[in-house]
Amino acid sequence: MALVSEILTKLTLSYGGEREPKCPTVVPAYDFNPEQDAAKIETAIKTKGVDEQTIIDIMTKRSCSQRSEIAFEYEKRAKKDLVSALKGALSGSLEHLILGLMKSTAQYDASELKSSMKGLGTDEESLNEMVCSRNNEELKEIKKVYREMFKKELEKDVSGDTSGDFIPLCCTICNRDEPSNVVDYEKIDNDARALYEAGVKRKGTDVTTWISIFSERSVPHLQKVFERYKRYSPYDIKESIRKEVKGDLEKSFLTLVECLENKHLYFASRLGDAMKSKSVKEKVITRIIVSRCEVDLMKVRAEFKRNFGKSLYQTILEHTKGDYQRALLNLCGGDD
Repeated sequence: MALVSEILTKLTLSYGGEREPKCPTVVPAYDFNPEQDAAKIETAIKTKGVDEQTIIDIMTKRSCSQRSEIAFEYEKRAKKDLVSALKGALSGSLEHLILGLMKSTAQYDASELKSSMKGLGTDEESLNEMVCSRNNEELKEIKKVYREMFKKELEKDVSGDTSGDFIPLCCTICNRDEPSNVVDYEKIDNDARALYEAGVKRKGTDVTTWISIFSERSVPHLQKVFERYKRYSPYDIKESIRKEVKGDLEKSFLTLVECLENKHLYFASRLGDAMKSKSVKEKVITRIIVSRCEVDLMKVRAEFKRNFGKSLYQTILEHTKGDYQRALLNLCGGDD
């Protein structure tokens, strides 16, 4: 537990000093009229059998701030909370998707993190995905929102729900400065050599050294460390991880490296894996599409097409159906 606490207070997942440009597929609607939208949704919910199509077309084509305005107007009209009304009107994967859209990106991430730690066992795969792929700014906001929503600290919940050496390289814990613009080549070389000497070069792995370097260094620094590492080791960093650690810790290290290399490709690969078999992983699809549609889903779409040879839009068409499919396609924002 002491090791867990130490890592959680040191971890930084900053993606550089500059703000990342957004590439959303969902943008604020032009000529937005929240009163009109609220009236349409009220009618759609009251309709016998529920008019899901109207709800989908409004909620998936408005920004988060616009949905908040609709919710405000709906409550004025119907004297009822919109989220509660939607819960009563919808079900299954569509319900989860639409309710996810009623939260801000940080609120949705915080809710999904909490959900991944509910009940028996922890969904480490989801923890890895959500935390290792978020930048420093996003993680700070998630931590703040998590505290507001659940009256608990995210790092305490995570450390209380995991054990041993498994730290999903998560929960940021970002009381650290942004990375310097000065490239410290000596430190890069020292870290690359330290990773090699703590792993491939020796019998057994000095996991503490690996965790320290992975968790304490900035992303630009680590990217250069992984490149330099090839000069010391006969294996690249991902091959070395597979040889040196196993289980959940291996998955955590690999997830972080993949996100450092190209997080949009990581999301694309996750979506591809979730739709490559008959048993479609709707929870994974929903989480990625909802959480990234107002952030960088356009870049994920581009990586998906490049990596899989077909568009995300067409893949969703092939592997999902019904109202849930229509909602996903709207959030996807078009074909490539």
